[in-house]
Amino acid sequence: MSAHDFHQRVITDAGAAVRGLTVALGERLGLYRALADHGPITAGDLAAKTGTNERYVEEWLHAQLSAGYVERHPSSLTYTLPADHAEVLADPKAVTFAAGFFTALKALYATEDLLVEAYRSGDGVGWAEHDAALDTGMGSFFQPTYEHKLVPDWLPSLHQVTDKLAAGGTVADVGCGVGHTTLLIAKAFPNATVHGFDYSEEAIAIARELAEEAGLSGRVVFEVASADDYPGTGYDLVCFFNALHDMGDPVAAAQHVLGSLDADGTWMLVESNVSPRDVDVQTPAARMFMALSAVMCLPVAVAQRGPHALGNHSGERAFRAIAEEAGFTRWRRANETPVNAVYEVRP
Repeated sequence: MSAHDFHQRVITDAGAAVRGLTVALGERLGLYRALADHGPITAGDLAAKTGTNERYVEEWLHAQLSAGYVERHPSSLTYTLPADHAEVLADPKAVTFAAGFFTALKALYATEDLLVEAYRSGDGVGWAEHDAALDTGMGSFFQPTYEHKLVPDWLPSLHQVTDKLAAGGTVADVGCGVGHTTLLIAKAFPNATVHGFDYSEEAIAIARELAEEAGLSGRVVFEVASADDYPGTGYDLVCFFNALHDMGDPVAAAQHVLGSLDADGTWMLVESNVSPRDVDVQTPAARMFMALSAVMCLPVAVAQRGPHALGNHSGERAFRAIAEEAGFTRWRRANETPVNAVYEVRP
């Protein structure tokens, strides 16, 4: 690649980085949703329907137009969000929804100074040092996949787990964040006892609010606890959703899981479906995960001052070795998507 071509690629990436802020604005202000519901629509009408300023909305639309996100009809000066684009930008229930992730940029970019110092000193940047937007943004990024895959595909792929939960089993969702997965399990299995644990007080506070809104606060318990000290034993299912790689001592966490499980229990470990060899692949998912690991996952793990700092692309071999060191004897890759791998780990 010539210097000119590479320069253009970097400029493209720079444009994407800035555009991410416009996506966050469109998500938070309801601009994409209004476009999907009311288009074709003028800038003035879009501003009126969303309670925003017309001049700002016009400029925002120009940014979306230049990105190819929206279409403009010159004869009427109206804008349309194509249906396929609406599934990505305007419909939180669609499996392809991605706009919610960009709200996390507020938290990630705000830690730049902390990251500079961490890179120099070797220290970490803990999750609690980020704005609460990181909880909501990352939760929103993974939620569509969880909504479409967790109950209908992932849980049934585990040995006898759905039968146990339907009969009144117990679940610990560790590193639950704002509780999306915890609440999905509770809704699907009304006889089950479901606990959500996370060491982020901000995330647990949001999770409790969501449980209250869903009418599940009486059946789901959210507590502040870490992966190696959460309470309870005899769980039929312990879940880790994209969390183990963020932990400073994943072996200690795995050992605690083993001690908290029923003798015939299951640890469902959901992790990034990437590995060290994907550094050279440059697929969209791999590029996303590599970047997140450098600015979020690795610093969070280092901040816990444990013996390991995995990063999010350690891969199946590393995770299996951790499980075996902790004392687990059975390992199976039960399911996967382009983004996630689902492992069934048993005593």
